[in-house]
Amino acid sequence: MAKTTKKKAVARPAKVTRKPADKTKKVAAKKIAARKVAADLVPSDAVVLDRLFAVVESRRDADPAISHSARLLSRGPAKVAQKFGEEAVECLIEAVAGNREALIGESADVLYHLLVLWVSSGVNPADVWAELIRREGVSGIAEKAARATPVAVRRSLGTSKIP
Repeated sequence: MAKTTKKKAVARPAKVTRKPADKTKKVAAKKIAARKVAADLVPSDAVVLDRLFAVVESRRDADPAISHSARLLSRGPAKVAQKFGEEAVECLIEAVAGNREALIGESADVLYHLLVLWVSSGVNPADVWAELIRREGVSGIAEKAARATPVAVRRSLGTSKIP
């Protein structure tokens, strides 16, 4: 009988395939371009917030059984503020975790609940926009220093907030 010889299997390092640097850069550039196109399709001004505020305000006297905004508003400013705080924490958690899509959704929740808080507290968005415009172009450090109040004044006002 003839002997058959088998070839010995030789362990070879796994073949590593890498994308050329140019290809990786092109893919990243395409993703950025796609985001810019998507951003151009969505209006990026405060008008959407003004419309949502008007909707929330119109629900103030609606039936809490059929309107989420009415249900929140019926619970009073303290509960609305608590809900806003919960949503803000969820937003922070997603930001720290690096979950971009979840952060976008939670950010929308925060903005909605902030608008509910404004309605509940009698704050008009135009007043907030005016304050933002007033602060525009002012250094954050300079702006904060301009509104700093001494500790004695803060205590008499009943606040421990650090300016």
